[in-house]
Amino acid sequence: TVTPVLALFLYANAPVERAESPIVRRLQGRYERILAPMVRRPRWGLAIAGALLAAGLMVIPSLGQTMLPAFQDRDLLIHWEGAPGTSLPEMNRITTLVSQELQSLPGVRSVGAHVGRAITSDQSASVNGGELWVSLDPAANYTATVAAVEDVVDGYPGLRREVMTYPEQRIREVLSGERDAVVTRLYGSDFDVLTVEAEKIRERISGIDGIVDPHVTVPIEEPTLEIEVDLAKAQEFGVNPGDVRRSASALLSGIEVGNLFDEQKVFEVVVWGAPQTRHSLTSINELLIDTPDGGHVRLGDVAKVGLVPSPANIEHDAVSRYVDIGAGVQNRDVNAVAADVHGALAGIDLPLEYHTELLGGYAERQATGQQILGFAIAAIAGIYLLLQAAFGSWKLAGLAFVSLPLALVGGLLAARLGGGVISLGALAGFLTVLGITARNGIIQLRNIQRLQREEGESRNPALVMQSAHERLAPVLTTALATGFAVLPLAAIGPVAGNEFLFPMAVVILGGLVTATLVNLLVIPSLYSQFAPLVQEETESAGWSASPAVSSAAD
Repeated sequence: TVTPVLALFLYANAPVERAESPIVRRLQGRYERILAPMVRRPRWGLAIAGALLAAGLMVIPSLGQTMLPAFQDRDLLIHWEGAPGTSLPEMNRITTLVSQELQSLPGVRSVGAHVGRAITSDQSASVNGGELWVSLDPAANYTATVAAVEDVVDGYPGLRREVMTYPEQRIREVLSGERDAVVTRLYGSDFDVLTVEAEKIRERISGIDGIVDPHVTVPIEEPTLEIEVDLAKAQEFGVNPGDVRRSASALLSGIEVGNLFDEQKVFEVVVWGAPQTRHSLTSINELLIDTPDGGHVRLGDVAKVGLVPSPANIEHDAVSRYVDIGAGVQNRDVNAVAADVHGALAGIDLPLEYHTELLGGYAERQATGQQILGFAIAAIAGIYLLLQAAFGSWKLAGLAFVSLPLALVGGLLAARLGGGVISLGALAGFLTVLGITARNGIIQLRNIQRLQREEGESRNPALVMQSAHERLAPVLTTALATGFAVLPLAAIGPVAGNEFLFPMAVVILGGLVTATLVNLLVIPSLYSQFAPLVQEETESAGWSASPAVSSAAD
């Protein structure tokens, strides 16, 4: 409504005849020489459409998918974890070395780190883990500097490390997905039973078509000191087994006996054995335990002291321990593989109070997939019906409908050259190209229909050429104006702050090329093959004798 009103006010006194641009006149002459043979031989239009379709089908399998792009934040976070049992002094030594090496890199502005867990921290961490914070210089080359940081971190073998940005960490906390395509979680109470049953499940699903690299993810084990009281010997020395455990725990692990208050701060008072008393198994065996008669007895005389493997972290989900059985998927649909895995799990007999579950919400995903498919079918049917209502012809509606996906091929090719990943920004670009293609295609076909009604002829190549002549300037102007608007976003690349807009601009630029080809060459050349007779379309659409609004005002 705004555009017609503005046109009425701004062009009220404008001359009816306007001078045509010499550039447009020259382009129209060349355009007509290209289009005229195609209108007479529609197979050229079919050839272009077939080539676009083939190119799109070839490039789609090579494209990856991600919801969000990789944000180029200048502050990096490095998760740093040593082997279970690594001491705090050793972690401090290694962290100091890597911090100094990172600080010496060109483009690194500052480096900070911490090891273990702070007193008031909300994160559970041991002394063998920590974090490093690396701040990059705004003027440094982001890609090269991040690669140099990763090379330095990778130079410390035996440590689990991961370099990421703070936005990536926050997104992972919200979208806590699994890395494997199919993950089966086995719940139970006993870790040994979980390990045995998980191995059985791994063997069962390994024979499913499409499953690759099935594996059991078990917690990392670390050496743990175990003290088992010998009841017979404790009774011989008159020592209560509970007293033995409490004394050993106080000397080896410490026991809180009070608090100190200083400047509104609370400090715990802990009684702990001297370092030399817990230096080795020999020194621990020599610990003295009080007896009821006031004497002492060696810990090794009343208990068995040794090192045993135990999980470094005991994971729980829904108050139950669990073990994950993961696998990749190749040459088959993930949902189909997950359905086969679900069926295989149903045939496995598990011990009482042990059960399995497919992660990712298998049942919910199936229901959601069916809903999305239903909405997609409804949307496609709705679009086709709207096009039929606009043209009054099922064939012309089919021509306009088929032209929409063909116009997106340029966006697919551009996305492949721009990184090969379809992100949320790229999807926004596809929607933009789809809207431009639909608008230009509808106006092109309606303009040809208007000329047919005015002349009373149908399937006249001259009318198709006249309409294409009139629509050349608006179509090119729309493509060029849109292209120039997004060109700066594509030119500066995926720099910080432009990670979302860059793939959108790349897809729009590529899509505008094929959208213009489809609107200017494919649709006019194939119109005569799809156009109904004037009498038939008039009866179908119920048009009045008044002509439609000319596209010149477009």
